[in-house]
Amino acid sequence: MSGTNSPEAVKKLLENMQSDLRALSLECKKKFPPVKEAAESGIIKVKTIAARNTEILAALKENSSEVVQPFLMGCGTKEPKITQLCLAAIQRLMSHEVVSETAAGNIINMLWQLMENSLEELKLLQTVLVLLTTNTVVHDEALSKAIVLCFRLHFTKDNITNNTAAATVRQVVTVVFERMVAEDERHRDITDQPVLVQGNSNRRSVSTLKPCAKDAYMLFQDLCQLVNADAPYWLVGMTEMTRTFGLELLESVLNDFPQVFLQHQEFSFLLKERVCPLVIKLFSPNIKFRQGSSTSSSPAPVEKPYFPICMRLLRVVSVLIKQFYSLLVTECEIFLSLLVKFLDADKPQWLRAVAVESIHRLCVQPQLLRSFCQSYDMKQHSTKVFRDIVNALGSFIQSLFLVPPTGNPAAANQAGNNNSGGPVSAPANSGMLGIGGGVTLLPAFEYRGTWIPILTVTVQGSAKATYLEMLDKVEPPTIPEGYAMSVAFHCLLDLVRGITSMIEGELGEVETECQTTTPEAVSSPTQSSEQQELQSTSDQMDKEIVSRAVWEEMVNACWCGLLAALSLLLDASTDEAATENILKAELTMAALCGRLGLVTSRDAFITAICKGSLPPHYALTVLNTTTAATLSNKSYSIQGQSVMMISPSSESHQQVVAVGQPLAVQPQGTVMLTSKNIQCMRTLLNLAHCHGAVLGTSWQLVLATLQHLVWILGLKPSSGGALKPGRAVEGPSTVLTTAVMTDLPVISNILSRLFESSQYLDDVSLHHLINALCSLSLEAMDMAYGNNKEPSLFAVAKLLETGLVNMHRIEILWRPLTGHLLEVCQHPNSRMREWGAEALTSLIKAGLTFNHDPPLSQNQRLQLLLLNPLKEMSNINHPDIRLKQLECVLQILQSQGDSLGPGWPLVLGVMGAIRNDQGESLIRTAFQCLQLVVTDFLPTMPCTCLQIVVDVAGSFGLHNQELNISLTSIGLLWNISDYFFQRGETIEKELNKEEAAQQKQAEEKGVVLNRPFHPAPPFDCLWLCLYAKLGELCVDPRPAVRKSAGQTLFSTIGAHGTLLQHSTWHTVIWKVLFHLLDRVRESSTTADKEKIESGGGNILIHHSRDTAEKQWAETWVLTLAGVARIFNTRRYLLQPLGDFSRAWDVLLDHIQSAALSKNNEVSLAALKSFQEILQIVSPVRDSDKPETPPAVNVPVPVLLGPISGPSLNRPFVRTDSIGERLGRYSSSEPPVVTDELEDLNLWWAAWNTWYRIGSESTKPPITFDKLTFIPSQPFLTALIQIFPALYQHIKTGFNMDDLQKLGVILHSAVSVPISSDASPFILPSYTEAVLTSLQEAVLTALDVLQKTLRVPLSLKYSCPSESTWKLAVSSLLKVLSIGLPVARQHASSGKFDSMWPELANTFEDFLFTKSIPPDNLSIQEFQRNESIDVEVVQLISTEILPYANFIPKEFVGQIMTMLNKGSIHSQSSSFTEAEIDIRLREEFSKMCFETLLQFSFSNKVTTPQEGYISRMALSVLLKRSQDVLHRYIEDERLSGKCPLPRQQVTEIIFVLKAVSTLIDSLKKTKPENVDGNTWAQVIALYPTLVECITCSSSEVCSALKEALVPFKDFMQPPTSKVQNGES
Repeated sequence: MSGTNSPEAVKKLLENMQSDLRALSLECKKKFPPVKEAAESGIIKVKTIAARNTEILAALKENSSEVVQPFLMGCGTKEPKITQLCLAAIQRLMSHEVVSETAAGNIINMLWQLMENSLEELKLLQTVLVLLTTNTVVHDEALSKAIVLCFRLHFTKDNITNNTAAATVRQVVTVVFERMVAEDERHRDITDQPVLVQGNSNRRSVSTLKPCAKDAYMLFQDLCQLVNADAPYWLVGMTEMTRTFGLELLESVLNDFPQVFLQHQEFSFLLKERVCPLVIKLFSPNIKFRQGSSTSSSPAPVEKPYFPICMRLLRVVSVLIKQFYSLLVTECEIFLSLLVKFLDADKPQWLRAVAVESIHRLCVQPQLLRSFCQSYDMKQHSTKVFRDIVNALGSFIQSLFLVPPTGNPAAANQAGNNNSGGPVSAPANSGMLGIGGGVTLLPAFEYRGTWIPILTVTVQGSAKATYLEMLDKVEPPTIPEGYAMSVAFHCLLDLVRGITSMIEGELGEVETECQTTTPEAVSSPTQSSEQQELQSTSDQMDKEIVSRAVWEEMVNACWCGLLAALSLLLDASTDEAATENILKAELTMAALCGRLGLVTSRDAFITAICKGSLPPHYALTVLNTTTAATLSNKSYSIQGQSVMMISPSSESHQQVVAVGQPLAVQPQGTVMLTSKNIQCMRTLLNLAHCHGAVLGTSWQLVLATLQHLVWILGLKPSSGGALKPGRAVEGPSTVLTTAVMTDLPVISNILSRLFESSQYLDDVSLHHLINALCSLSLEAMDMAYGNNKEPSLFAVAKLLETGLVNMHRIEILWRPLTGHLLEVCQHPNSRMREWGAEALTSLIKAGLTFNHDPPLSQNQRLQLLLLNPLKEMSNINHPDIRLKQLECVLQILQSQGDSLGPGWPLVLGVMGAIRNDQGESLIRTAFQCLQLVVTDFLPTMPCTCLQIVVDVAGSFGLHNQELNISLTSIGLLWNISDYFFQRGETIEKELNKEEAAQQKQAEEKGVVLNRPFHPAPPFDCLWLCLYAKLGELCVDPRPAVRKSAGQTLFSTIGAHGTLLQHSTWHTVIWKVLFHLLDRVRESSTTADKEKIESGGGNILIHHSRDTAEKQWAETWVLTLAGVARIFNTRRYLLQPLGDFSRAWDVLLDHIQSAALSKNNEVSLAALKSFQEILQIVSPVRDSDKPETPPAVNVPVPVLLGPISGPSLNRPFVRTDSIGERLGRYSSSEPPVVTDELEDLNLWWAAWNTWYRIGSESTKPPITFDKLTFIPSQPFLTALIQIFPALYQHIKTGFNMDDLQKLGVILHSAVSVPISSDASPFILPSYTEAVLTSLQEAVLTALDVLQKTLRVPLSLKYSCPSESTWKLAVSSLLKVLSIGLPVARQHASSGKFDSMWPELANTFEDFLFTKSIPPDNLSIQEFQRNESIDVEVVQLISTEILPYANFIPKEFVGQIMTMLNKGSIHSQSSSFTEAEIDIRLREEFSKMCFETLLQFSFSNKVTTPQEGYISRMALSVLLKRSQDVLHRYIEDERLSGKCPLPRQQVTEIIFVLKAVSTLIDSLKKTKPENVDGNTWAQVIALYPTLVECITCSSSEVCSALKEALVPFKDFMQPPTSKVQNGES
């Protein structure tokens, strides 16, 4: 108030006072002299004060009574003008606070008089106000008098005065309390207030209060008295009072000064003892009143509810509850119960409306609601106030739909549940603003024909009431339709919003506090209280436990009512915004319940949203059962039937946006989805998306509903599990409006996002989600049983989506996820299965490609975990699933093949698990995978897996679905073997390392290491497994496979066998090769002889393969040949292996059984194998070992053509020659060279086998019938052909017995009949004279013998014993007598070409030996020997020359030359002259010459061609004669008188005789048979003969004479002319 204290202000005040006094004295001059005097003395007084005092204002105040006196007297004049002037002056003094208590008292008394006289009422009020507001001097009685004065002015006849007075009263009351507050403020620091004794109800018990407080107390107490219509204690002089005004004042004090009542026990006491009873009493008419019932007689002043009072009472109650709840717990309980009662349907509409407004005021104060809950609901034996409020709101809303909202009692009486009758339908129609005209509807609720508009009542979150503010209305206002509903609706929304935001806020605080205080102790707020107390006993924990209890109680108390009301409203809502709000409330509640772990309530809210999403009455069991369970408790006032979803009576207000198929086992009609359903669906998605973590088990509800919606909308899964709009597969196709069509991608997107957000869920929630999806999927599976309708794939697709986004923690959900999908994969419905597999394989692929931390390469356990389901799929028999599985494997190989590592066995296992009966395409796909592995991944996989690769490849070979696959897999085995070979060292190292590790493990565990072929080193075992696999394939039922496998097996062993350890060969021979031979022999001998009809289609089977037996024969052939070849080429490895001779015997046994098998092909091949193993050279001894090991020089006869791997166009070329390999061995362990003896044993074993084969096969059968088996000619031929090779090795021990055996076999062989069907091929037709190959072979055998004989024959006299060559020659003669006829027949075939020269040489060496006969040889001996020579010549003349046309010319020529030689040069040069006569082999010469002569021409010659031998003989003879004669003439001339040697003379004589004989013979021959050249040669002899005439020897002369005589016939030309050498 510095303004009034300044010197200027004071000066001004003094001036004004003086002018006021002057004015007053002027006014009263005539009429009121006393006043004038007083005024004048006043002026002097003021001046004096001003002059004497420095503190002018204080002095003025001290003397204020005197200063004011003139003005008071002026007022007393009751003259308006004077009164006004005085009041103005007084006010000026007051405003400068220069009025003392006494003065003030005087002023009030004066004002009272004016009031009583009804003068200057407004001015009075103004003055009082200024007096009380400017200072605090007025107390106690003066104050009460001033207040009463104002009250009195409130009840005048003048409206303006009344209103001003009312305002003044309000202000004055406020001032009184403000003073008290200020007073408290001043004294706050000084003293504590003494405690009031509670029980004292004496109204004067205010001695403890300070002055201002006392005034306030008295005032408040009297206000209560007045409202209660009792006399006031303090406000003396009140004449009348209204309750409404009193209540308003009470309300304003309570509202504006709550701290007064809370801080002072005296005031609290007033509240409890006075205000509350008063309010309750005043409420009674409202409580008792029933609309439509006769007014009950009651002593209350107002019988019927009176709007103004009732409304004001409610306002007071609102304030009481809001401000003093903590003081008035019990009283508030009553108030709240009353409020709830006022909502009853039988109360007047206006009462219900204001009650609802009051409740709304409470609903926006969540803390208050929380207190209610703590004070009532959580106490035993207390009303569940909070629950009742919520339920009351629910019932209220329900009743609005059931009772037409008219204030008309008559209508109200009959408005039970009958929806008929005008009042109901009229408003319903009135709200539809011309639907036909396409005008939009008002936002409204519509339920069973009752239509209630939604009004915009208030801003969300604030309770701005309409009717509680109507303080000026006396009559109850008419409430617009829908108002109460709208407020109630807002109550619900605000209630939900308030509770949830409060609890969630507190929850959040608790969680953060927990994290800060005990981060490790409390993991989540949902842990049970026991645990938490164990973890920490801090107050914080206790506080949290208490809070949690309150939160749970609040939710438990309100959820039922809320749910009932909200579901009803949701059902009735026709406005999108309203629907949105309802759904949001339901969602918020669901989330809150979830967060608090209140499962039942959570599920109930979720169910409500779910039901809203689906068409009415949709048969979804999961929803119906849960709702029934949760809402069955009827004790909640409103859980009646109406809570169940009842579809609105008319669909008119719901726009249908989609028509689709319900998801059910039995096909039903279509169902319709409205836009509201879609809205609910979006809420559901939103709920799941944002609050997934608290859904727990209710994921099931949510997902089940979404599944049905997705189905009705026709969304189908696409890659990755996202749902895309698809066409409905069956039934009337889904109809979607454009509105929903544009929504679908959004919905689909949200659906996907929902599952994407699962990555943010904690592990437990994630498990809930997975479990829910799994059980949903199980239901879908159940539905899909037994029909091939389109199944619901929602769950499977979403499992996939969830798995994909949770890859970073896939381990925790992998087992349940894949376990379930594997079940889906086994479902009979193909579409269901297909998606199960799609999901499973996608997950596996994603899991393998995902960038895990640590990476998969370092986390083998995870990798195996991921691959395991792939393996599990192998237990499923559906081919489509297996195809998916294999495609997955293929993709994994293509993308991850290099990094599979420990996963290889699983992946290979999948390929290997494909069984024979699983269809071609499966096998083909699996095989494709295998091919990829073999071509690309062998180097990247652990070596331990190589054996699995071999097994798998082998198993494909055994599949009989597709021949090509079997054959290709054999090719793969070859490639694998090649790989083993190339990477041998690396593989060996790695395997040995692994082996050592396993060995160690096995020892630690005390178990024996078990692995096939164990003692062999691991790398060799790998080979042995490969060989064993190929061995199995060699006895496959299909011939082509057997053939290919056999070739591959032997090629592999041949090509790579050298890599094996020496000792492993033992296993190869016994476990692989002989085992295989046994099986083949067994299968061949038991094979079916039935003819196989041509293989399906137009494949023709050659007759040589048209029975199983014949096909097996081929296999046997191949196998035997292969084994033989290995024995042959690897003998240097096998022989040192201890039991070689046993192996040799077994092999010979196999050859024998094959040779004696009743199949020409097999037996022949057996012999070929026999031949092959016999063409092995005996190992040389160390002493004369050649530079390269002998094995290299072995000429391996190629009997079977070049072998190359199946389908591989490359010959097997080894990088190391056998020699190097041998060298390698010889460096470490030189192969033991077996001694000659053992070697011989082997050969003799072979001879015995040969003999057994020969004797068995050529033995004539005992009985002859059609089926008797006759060995074929080629067989016998081959058999006999073996002998020569064999003989080379055994000739040293070959004795007469053996020769006899041989003879028998040769004989029987030639005697074997030729089977008729083969005869055209074997027997020569009569035109061509040829040998059969058998006879040829016999000859060869003889030839060999003969070669054998040639040595001793040529040695002749040099032989160690004479008998040797004699035996030899007899053998030769015997052999030739048998063999030559055979050889002759076949000469033209060229097969004997080598024999003839050999034979000719033998003859020559024997007959003209270079060895000299021993000197002691007697003449008789010599003659005996000569007779042997003669015998040989006889053989030539009988067996060879007669058949000359069948025998090569060169041979014949050689013979002829030899005969010539024999006929002339027949003496041995060593003889002494003396012995010449005897020693000349005259007999022999004669024989030779005769033979020559004999063949020099022949009358039997039939054709000129055949005459070549005669011509040849003749020309030789003539030439010879010419030569001899010439030489003789020469010698004769040279010798002069000396006689020529005896033998020369003999020779010439012989020649001359021969010439004469020859000419005789030529004459006898028909002339046309003699060649012209011959005649020429004969004539040419003539001059030579003539020259001989001079010879001295008489013998020569007589012979010459005989020779010359025949020439007489040449003296004339012959009769027939020879032309061109032809007759």
